[in-house]
Amino acid sequence: MLGEFGTDITSWTLVPSSGGVHEVEVDGTLVFSKKETGRHPTAAEIIEAIKERSAA
Repeated sequence: MLGEFGTDITSWTLVPSSGGVHEVEVDGTLVFSKKETGRHPTAAEIIEAIKERSAA
C-alpha cells in the first residue's frame, strides 16, 4: 500500500476479529469482504478498491 500510495493515505487501522472474517473498508465503506466472497483479497484488488473509492 505504501509503495502505491505513499503519504496519500494518512492512516489505516487493523481491527483484529475472529471467525476468519477479513473485510476491507475505505472511509467507512465496505469494499471487500472475505465473508461474502469466500476468499482473501489480492493486494491488487485492495489497491483498485482504494483507487475507485477515492475517485468517488
